[in-house]
Amino acid sequence: MNKLRVLLADDHKVVREGLKLLVNSQPDMEVVGEADNGRAAVALARELKPQVVVMDVSMPELNGLEATERLMRSYPEIKVLTLTRHADDGYLQQLLRAGASAYVLKLSAADELVRAIRAVVAGKIYLDPEMTEHVVEAAVGGRAIRGPSADKELSKREGDVLRFTALGYANKEIAARLSISVRTVEAHKANAMQKLGMKSRIDIVRYAILRGWLSDT
Repeated sequence: MNKLRVLLADDHKVVREGLKLLVNSQPDMEVVGEADNGRAAVALARELKPQVVVMDVSMPELNGLEATERLMRSYPEIKVLTLTRHADDGYLQQLLRAGASAYVLKLSAADELVRAIRAVVAGKIYLDPEMTEHVVEAAVGGRAIRGPSADKELSKREGDVLRFTALGYANKEIAARLSISVRTVEAHKANAMQKLGMKSRIDIVRYAILRGWLSDT
Protein backbone atom coordinates (compact mmCIF):
# COMPACT_ATOMS: atom_id res chain seq x y z
CA MET A 1 0.00 0.00 0.00
CA ASN A 2 1.33 3.43 -0.96
CA LYS A 3 1.40 5.61 2.14
CA LEU A 4 0.49 9.30 2.24
CA ARG A 5 3.72 11.29 2.17
CA VAL A 6 3.77 14.02 4.82
CA LEU A 7 6.34 16.79 5.34
CA LEU A 8 6.48 18.47 8.76
CA ALA A 9 7.49 22.14 9.12
CA ASP A 10 7.79 23.53 12.64
CA ASP A 11 10.66 25.34 14.33
CA HIS A 12 10.24 23.43 17.60
CA LYS A 13 11.90 20.02 17.54
CA VAL A 14 9.72 18.64 20.35
CA VAL A 15 6.60 19.55 18.36
CA ARG A 16 7.97 17.86 15.25
CA GLU A 17 8.80 14.73 17.21
CA GLY A 18 5.27 14.54 18.56
CA LEU A 19 3.75 15.08 15.13
CA LYS A 20 6.07 12.49 13.63
CA LEU A 21 5.02 9.86 16.15
CA LEU A 22 1.36 10.66 15.50
CA VAL A 23 1.59 10.55 11.71
CA ASN A 24 3.80 7.46 11.57
CA SER A 25 1.42 5.62 13.91
CA GLN A 26 -1.18 5.72 11.12
CA PRO A 27 -0.97 2.65 8.88
CA ASP A 28 -1.44 4.69 5.71
CA MET A 29 0.81 7.69 6.45
CA GLU A 30 4.53 8.39 6.78
CA VAL A 31 6.68 11.43 7.51
CA VAL A 32 9.15 11.83 4.65
CA GLY A 33 10.92 14.97 5.87
CA GLU A 34 11.19 17.68 8.51
CA ALA A 35 11.94 21.41 8.29
CA ASP A 36 12.59 23.93 11.05
CA ASN A 37 11.85 27.07 9.01
CA GLY A 38 9.69 28.15 6.08
CA ARG A 39 12.50 28.39 3.56
CA ALA A 40 13.63 24.84 4.31
CA ALA A 41 10.03 23.65 4.04
CA VAL A 42 9.73 25.00 0.50
CA ALA A 43 13.08 23.49 -0.51
CA LEU A 44 12.23 20.07 0.96
CA ALA A 45 8.79 20.07 -0.65
CA ARG A 46 10.48 20.70 -3.99
CA GLU A 47 12.87 17.79 -3.38
CA LEU A 48 10.60 15.23 -1.68
CA LYS A 49 7.25 15.94 -3.40
CA PRO A 50 5.03 15.18 -0.36
CA GLN A 51 1.28 15.03 -0.73
CA VAL A 52 0.74 17.08 2.43
CA VAL A 53 2.82 19.71 4.21
CA VAL A 54 1.93 20.30 7.86
CA MET A 55 2.99 23.93 8.19
CA ASP A 56 3.46 25.91 11.39
CA VAL A 57 2.44 29.55 10.95
CA SER A 58 5.14 31.17 13.12
CA MET A 59 8.57 30.15 11.82
CA PRO A 60 11.88 31.94 11.12
CA GLU A 61 13.24 32.96 7.72
CA LEU A 62 9.88 32.46 5.99
CA ASN A 63 6.71 32.28 8.07
CA GLY A 64 3.99 29.77 7.29
CA LEU A 65 1.96 32.23 5.21
CA GLU A 66 4.90 33.18 2.98
CA ALA A 67 5.98 29.55 2.62
CA THR A 68 2.44 28.52 1.69
CA GLU A 69 2.23 31.23 -0.97
CA ARG A 70 5.52 30.08 -2.52
CA LEU A 71 4.50 26.42 -2.45
CA MET A 72 1.12 27.09 -4.06
CA ARG A 73 2.69 29.12 -6.87
CA SER A 74 5.08 26.32 -7.80
CA TYR A 75 3.37 23.14 -6.57
CA PRO A 76 -0.42 23.67 -6.40
CA GLU A 77 -0.96 19.91 -6.20
CA ILE A 78 0.58 19.80 -2.72
CA LYS A 79 -1.90 20.23 0.12
CA VAL A 80 -0.86 22.62 2.88
CA LEU A 81 -2.27 22.00 6.34
CA THR A 82 -1.53 24.93 8.64
CA LEU A 83 -0.98 24.15 12.31
CA THR A 84 -1.11 27.12 14.65
CA ARG A 85 -1.93 28.39 18.11
CA HIS A 86 -3.78 31.38 16.61
CA ALA A 87 -7.57 31.00 16.84
CA ASP A 88 -7.96 34.15 14.80
CA ASP A 89 -10.16 34.74 11.78
CA GLY A 90 -7.58 37.12 10.33
CA TYR A 91 -4.92 34.40 10.12
CA LEU A 92 -7.48 32.01 8.66
CA GLN A 93 -8.46 34.44 5.90
CA GLN A 94 -4.86 35.09 4.89
CA LEU A 95 -3.94 31.40 4.79
CA LEU A 96 -7.01 30.36 2.82
CA ARG A 97 -6.30 33.10 0.30
CA ALA A 98 -2.73 31.82 0.05
CA GLY A 99 -4.04 28.36 -0.84
CA ALA A 100 -3.95 26.42 2.44
CA SER A 101 -6.42 23.53 2.56
CA ALA A 102 -6.69 23.13 6.33
CA TYR A 103 -6.39 25.17 9.52
CA VAL A 104 -5.84 23.19 12.71
CA LEU A 105 -5.15 24.55 16.19
CA LYS A 106 -2.22 23.15 18.16
CA LEU A 107 -4.38 22.92 21.28
CA SER A 108 -6.86 20.58 19.58
CA ALA A 109 -6.91 16.82 20.07
CA ALA A 110 -4.39 14.80 18.08
CA ASP A 111 -7.09 13.11 16.03
CA GLU A 112 -8.03 16.51 14.55
CA LEU A 113 -4.69 16.58 12.73
CA VAL A 114 -5.14 13.07 11.36
CA ARG A 115 -8.70 13.87 10.30
CA ALA A 116 -7.49 17.04 8.59
CA ILE A 117 -4.77 15.20 6.65
CA ARG A 118 -7.28 12.67 5.35
CA ALA A 119 -9.71 15.47 4.42
CA VAL A 120 -7.24 17.53 2.39
CA VAL A 121 -5.93 14.47 0.55
CA ALA A 122 -9.55 13.77 -0.42
CA GLY A 123 -9.72 17.26 -1.92
CA LYS A 124 -11.63 18.95 0.90
CA ILE A 125 -11.16 22.06 3.00
CA TYR A 126 -10.78 21.32 6.71
CA LEU A 127 -11.27 23.83 9.52
CA ASP A 128 -10.65 23.11 13.16
CA PRO A 129 -14.06 22.90 14.94
CA GLU A 130 -13.18 25.92 17.07
CA MET A 131 -12.38 27.92 13.93
CA THR A 132 -15.67 26.86 12.41
CA GLU A 133 -17.40 28.66 15.26
CA HIS A 134 -15.37 31.80 14.55
CA VAL A 135 -16.26 31.67 10.86
CA VAL A 136 -19.95 31.20 11.54
CA GLU A 137 -19.97 34.07 14.03
CA ALA A 138 -18.32 36.33 11.45
CA ALA A 139 -20.81 35.33 8.77
CA VAL A 140 -23.86 35.71 11.01
CA GLY A 141 -22.48 39.06 12.11
CA GLY A 142 -22.86 40.25 8.54
CA ARG A 143 -19.20 40.78 7.73
CA ALA A 144 -19.12 38.25 4.90
CA ILE A 145 -22.50 37.36 3.42
CA ARG A 146 -26.10 38.46 3.67
CA GLY A 147 -27.47 35.36 5.38
CA PRO A 148 -28.39 31.67 5.07
CA SER A 149 -31.54 32.30 3.05
CA ALA A 150 -29.51 33.92 0.29
CA ASP A 151 -28.98 30.60 -1.49
CA LYS A 152 -32.56 30.85 -2.78
CA GLU A 153 -31.21 33.36 -5.29
CA LEU A 154 -28.75 30.87 -6.74
CA SER A 155 -29.42 28.50 -9.60
CA LYS A 156 -28.69 24.84 -8.93
CA ARG A 157 -25.56 25.00 -11.06
CA GLU A 158 -24.29 28.11 -9.27
CA GLY A 159 -24.82 26.33 -5.96
CA ASP A 160 -22.95 23.26 -7.20
CA VAL A 161 -20.00 25.37 -8.32
CA LEU A 162 -19.82 27.20 -4.98
CA ARG A 163 -20.03 23.95 -3.04
CA PHE A 164 -17.15 22.34 -4.97
CA THR A 165 -15.14 25.56 -4.65
CA ALA A 166 -15.61 25.53 -0.88
CA LEU A 167 -14.46 21.90 -0.76
CA GLY A 168 -11.20 22.90 -2.41
CA TYR A 169 -11.68 21.80 -6.03
CA ALA A 170 -10.00 23.82 -8.80
CA ASN A 171 -12.07 25.20 -11.68
CA LYS A 172 -10.80 22.48 -14.03
CA GLU A 173 -11.83 19.75 -11.58
CA ILE A 174 -15.26 21.31 -11.09
CA ALA A 175 -15.74 21.51 -14.85
CA ALA A 176 -14.95 17.80 -15.20
CA ARG A 177 -17.31 16.83 -12.38
CA LEU A 178 -20.20 18.88 -13.76
CA SER A 179 -19.45 18.19 -17.45
CA ILE A 180 -19.22 21.87 -18.32
CA SER A 181 -16.40 24.12 -19.54
CA VAL A 182 -13.95 25.91 -17.29
CA ARG A 183 -15.25 29.21 -18.64
CA THR A 184 -18.78 28.24 -17.61
CA VAL A 185 -17.55 27.34 -14.14
CA GLU A 186 -15.90 30.75 -13.85
CA ALA A 187 -19.10 32.47 -14.98
CA HIS A 188 -21.28 30.55 -12.49
CA LYS A 189 -18.85 31.31 -9.67
CA ALA A 190 -18.69 35.01 -10.53
CA ASN A 191 -22.49 35.25 -10.77
CA ALA A 192 -22.99 33.43 -7.46
CA MET A 193 -20.44 35.57 -5.64
CA GLN A 194 -22.00 38.74 -7.01
CA LYS A 195 -25.50 37.65 -5.93
CA LEU A 196 -24.30 36.86 -2.41
CA GLY A 197 -22.01 39.85 -2.02
CA MET A 198 -18.89 37.69 -1.73
CA LYS A 199 -15.40 39.07 -2.22
CA SER A 200 -13.05 36.16 -1.57
CA ARG A 201 -12.56 32.45 -0.96
CA ILE A 202 -13.06 32.87 2.78
CA ASP A 203 -16.56 34.22 2.09
CA ILE A 204 -17.34 31.06 0.13
CA VAL A 205 -16.04 28.88 2.98
CA ARG A 206 -18.14 30.80 5.51
CA TYR A 207 -21.21 30.37 3.36
CA ALA A 208 -20.50 26.66 2.93
CA ILE A 209 -20.30 26.20 6.69
CA LEU A 210 -23.65 27.92 7.18
CA ARG A 211 -25.16 25.68 4.52
CA GLY A 212 -23.66 22.56 6.12
CA TRP A 213 -21.62 21.70 3.02
CA LEU A 214 -18.46 21.06 5.07
CA SER A 215 -20.09 19.09 7.86
CA ASP A 216 -18.79 15.77 6.50
CA THR A 217 -15.13 16.86 6.78
